Amino acid sequence: MERVIYYYFNLEFMYEALPVLLKGLVITLELSAITIVGGVILGLLLAVSRALRIKVLNFFIIVFVDVFRAIPPLVILIFAYFGLPYAGIIISPFWCAALTLVLVLAAVAEEVFWAGIIAVERGQWEAARSTGLGFFTTLVYIVTPQAIRLVIPPLTNKVISITKNAALASVVAVPELLNQAITAQGVYANPSPLTLAALMFILIFFPLVRFSSYLEKKYHYDA
Repeated sequence: MERVIYYYFNLEFMYEALPVLLKGLVITLELSAITIVGGVILGLLLAVSRALRIKVLNFFIIVFVDVFRAIPPLVILIFAYFGLPYAGIIISPFWCAALTLVLVLAAVAEEVFWAGIIAVERGQWEAARSTGLGFFTTLVYIVTPQAIRLVIPPLTNKVISITKNAALASVVAVPELLNQAITAQGVYANPSPLTLAALMFILIFFPLVRFSSYLEKKYHYDA
């Protein structure tokens, strides 16, 4: 038991590693915030654009969604970081990771929002159009708000799932929480900093998980 405490719960090493882990935590939070805001907004815009029924536009949206849902985020990140420079496009590791996660979340969010849009009863469209509202106005002000309400619980789960992939940024040397923890582990030859990092991840995502459960219950009962 003493060996387990020494190697995984060593308070001395945790305390010494805390400053660098806090710096990594800030970067993880920044990356997560950019991913959530950018991915959700882009996904909503794509879903609304798809509802316009423009064949050429819909083709590209569907291809984008299928590609980014099918390829693992790690593969996309590595391709973007190591492949884009050959095309003359150089992006910093942080923004490369942010762009990857935003696009992956946007692809997933688009499908969720699209499911919400087509789930809105046809009568809502007809009632709005009968009052003289145009198609676009009906879509934006009548249908989309109802669709958003319908998809809040599943969208929250998807957001949490994809945002946790912020840890993948360590692969391209972004000094986020996991990267700093691995570095500290090497410095102290002790995995206790990884334990502390795991606790920090729990502090970040456990409230989101509970909030997601709350939304599921709330909107299930309100339905």
